[in-house]
Amino acid sequence: QVQLVESGGGLVQPGGSLRLSCAASGSIFSRYVMGWYRQAPGKQRGLVAAITSGGSTNYADSVKGRFTISRDNAKNTVYLQMNSLKPEDTAVYYCNIGNSRYVPGDYWGQGTQVTVSS
Repeated sequence: QVQLVESGGGLVQPGGSLRLSCAASGSIFSRYVMGWYRQAPGKQRGLVAAITSGGSTNYADSVKGRFTISRDNAKNTVYLQMNSLKPEDTAVYYCNIGNSRYVPGDYWGQGTQVTVSS
């Protein structure tokens, strides 16, 4: 059983930055795609960014140029650096592990709230 634990969410003003972290249990981390998804109230959960074991990435159009996903396989951790945050980035952010950069796998973290507001 894989466990994913997110951290780093919080309240930030528009234009500010946050860095989310997701720590994964188990030794299989380095072989899989890691993704960040988000869900705002009343909306479906959608992909924010994903990264393969080799470091290839993809991003939702709405966050390109502002967010950066990275991973440290030695620490079993994936990060999401979020800059120039906007109110529309407000959501619960979830970490996911799977086999695709476009379709989530079966394991999710508990989520971390990001609120962008003045």
